[in-house]
Amino acid sequence: MADTIVTNSPGQGDSSAVGMIIAFIILIAILAGGVVMYQRGFFNGGPRPADTTNINVTIPTPTGSGSDTTQ
Repeated sequence: MADTIVTNSPGQGDSSAVGMIIAFIILIAILAGGVVMYQRGFFNGGPRPADTTNINVTIPTPTGSGSDTTQ
């Protein structure tokens, strides 16, 4: 019976280098996007609006001497 020998020789290595370069570019893009999102405040509920709250309270001046008086 004849023996069969299968030899898988690796390729030139170009495809693995291209894959590593693409993975590196994707990693840089993800990191850059995370920095931009952090600077714009997306991780804490978005940018906070400016505090423009204006509370005006008017207290009526009492009339009379403390009892119900009609004039």
